[in-house]
Amino acid sequence: MKINTTRFGEIEINESSIFELTSPILGYEKEDKYVLVEHNDNSKFKWFQSIKTPELAFAVTFPGSFGIDYVYELPENVQEELKIETVGDILTLNIVLIPHENPRHSTINLLAPLIFNINTKKGAQVILTGTNFNVRHPLFTDNENEAKC
Repeated sequence: MKINTTRFGEIEINESSIFELTSPILGYEKEDKYVLVEHNDNSKFKWFQSIKTPELAFAVTFPGSFGIDYVYELPENVQEELKIETVGDILTLNIVLIPHENPRHSTINLLAPLIFNINTKKGAQVILTGTNFNVRHPLFTDNENEAKC
């Protein structure tokens, strides 16, 4: 299958690699199908690219790639909705905001991760409750090297 994207032009994807959101990303309720696109081979970032809208892609990453200790309790209703049976079924991605004017001020949304069942490719944006996580957690400390992006 081929899709058009603003960032990558026309790309070919395998239909089995499409992720479907059962609960959408806040503010993007009509977008429910995405694919992960590699930023580059050595990058800690990926793009969560909409299948329908060429210009819609979210930078995403894994918090552990930046040394962030990210442990959360997945609500039972989400486990049921996504048919998650074991922790091995879960893929967690977090949306990153990378300011053009200064990538050193990038933040990661730890409060509302994208949670997927890797077996079914079904997912949801989940707002975690009872945590100290926030929407704009800094990705870099002053002593980290920007080149690690």
